[in-house]
Amino acid sequence: MLISRDFAGTLVMDFFVAFGVIIGGSIIGGMGALLIGKPPLSTIHDLASSLKIWALVAAIGGTFDAITSLERGLFYGTHADMYKTMAMICSALGGANAGTLIIQWITQEQISP
Repeated sequence: MLISRDFAGTLVMDFFVAFGVIIGGSIIGGMGALLIGKPPLSTIHDLASSLKIWALVAAIGGTFDAITSLERGLFYGTHADMYKTMAMICSALGGANAGTLIIQWITQEQISP
């Protein structure tokens, strides 16, 4: 199965959207924590962990298209859609995980599995 240029671009975009949600949301949230007197580095670390699922939702579009594609692949035999959707989800998860690892590296908080 060859990956088209458009689909490869979609995978890259999904990765970086999820990455950006984690990095941006954590840092901006840390700025808010600083304004209200909470410790910013631990808040940034906590936000990075809790924003992972939202980064995934933002990267795949926030709709039920991904679920519908998986259903079509399982029940109607359109396996190409299912594989593409799984690749998009994996790409978004990779971006969210990379962003979380960078935040953990920057804040030097305890890295948990």
